[in-house]
Amino acid sequence: MKEDIIISGRNNHLIDPVLNVWHWEIPVYLFLGGLSAGILFFAAFYYIRYPEKSISLALKKAVILTPIFLVVGLIVLMLDLKNPLMSWRLYTSFSIESPMSWGAWTLMLVIPLAFLWSFVMIKDVFPKIKWPFEIMDTVEGLIKTQCKTIAWVLLVFSIILGIYTGILLSAFNARPFWSNPILGPLFLVSGMSTAAAIITWLSKDHEEIRKFTRIDLWLISVEVFMIIHVFMGMLAGTQSQVEGIEMFLGGPYTYIFFGGVVVLGLLLPAILELLEIYGKRIPVFLPAIMILIGGLIFRIVMVEAGQVSSVIY
Repeated sequence: MKEDIIISGRNNHLIDPVLNVWHWEIPVYLFLGGLSAGILFFAAFYYIRYPEKSISLALKKAVILTPIFLVVGLIVLMLDLKNPLMSWRLYTSFSIESPMSWGAWTLMLVIPLAFLWSFVMIKDVFPKIKWPFEIMDTVEGLIKTQCKTIAWVLLVFSIILGIYTGILLSAFNARPFWSNPILGPLFLVSGMSTAAAIITWLSKDHEEIRKFTRIDLWLISVEVFMIIHVFMGMLAGTQSQVEGIEMFLGGPYTYIFFGGVVVLGLLLPAILELLEIYGKRIPVFLPAIMILIGGLIFRIVMVEAGQVSSVIY
């Protein structure tokens, strides 16, 4: 007979459990959700702000990709769920205090609108395409008459979607590393930065590339400021929070965070984008790939570190 002698109430199975049930699926889902939110925000903003110019070809390409990102994100999320066939229960009620409820209903609204908006842009990106049925042209014309309304709705709900990807984590008060109100805005800014990067990558217009490069530099600056604020706030917090942030200050996540997120995903792309602005010929894809990889690593590290951290009692 095997006997276990419990000498502490800490780290015992089902007594002081470690929330280690979220694996690669959740960071990928959060990454694709934030990226999609950023693309839809930029497209909606420019459509509303400059209606006479509509939106650029690069933005239209990005909008067409958005439904793919969202659907892949949902498929990945379903892989993580213990009982995916029961996910419909999220739509039988709405809880204003539940981030998951907000996220589920936001995605329920955003995904169909993203499909509709991308549908009317397909011919602009692929002008040789002809619809096989006349009714599709009728539907396309009808949707185009409502594009401004769709843009306004997406402008609002893309922000909610981007913030939700961070609030989903910060709502777990029992995990001190996640219990931070800055995570929502931080994930929103990070998602917009990845969106600006992919729009820049897709663009062939030099002026548009420079415009989104400047936007991305501002977003990177804000993201760095928020990360510093998170570190300073947690170092001035409770002992549990201090121990949580120490995982990044000499702990197991130090090298991956500062190397993969701060250096690869923020500082190096910012330097390359500055060189681009000042006339140096930098391959557009290079900083874009760095930002996308850094954004994914950021979410992987945040999810993993949050699950390891626990409240001291």
